[in-house]
Amino acid sequence: MSAVNGTPDRAAGTPDTTGGPRPEPLRFFGTTWVDHGRGYLARRIGVSAGSLAAAAAACFVLRIAYQGLQIAQVGSFVDLLLVVMFAVCSALAFRHTWEGFTRRHDPARQSALRGMLSIGFVGSLLAYFFRSLTEAPGEKLHREEYEAARAQYEKRISRRSGNPKKRRRA
Repeated sequence: MSAVNGTPDRAAGTPDTTGGPRPEPLRFFGTTWVDHGRGYLARRIGVSAGSLAAAAAACFVLRIAYQGLQIAQVGSFVDLLLVVMFAVCSALAFRHTWEGFTRRHDPARQSALRGMLSIGFVGSLLAYFFRSLTEAPGEKLHREEYEAARAQYEKRISRRSGNPKKRRRA
């Protein structure tokens, strides 16, 4: 059981003995994304503000690190290389994170990109900010999976209705 929102820790689509599949909780939102209740809008505003503040703080820290390199006089090539590296990694991390809100990533590819994603963390924070302006990040993907699991469960339950002994044999 998850202590945060009282839902069992299981993937979306796994049946529960109390009446079908349970929604998978999202980070910071729990299962409020299902019916947009229990402070969903306040959580979205908080997540937006938090991710934007974290991105701004990260940019400030990167600026201090860049100024440290300028004080050390490492050269213009290293300065340019550093700026390009962070810009490219942030752009790729933004795209990767944005795509992760609509489809599941391959775990092997995810682990291979871990270094690039950690360098481009500002891009990931900005993707989280922009997505939280419209919905809970990952809500669309989880909603599709949950609705498919509910439809499959309803179909399976409707086939089992009635007494099997009374069925006609063809």
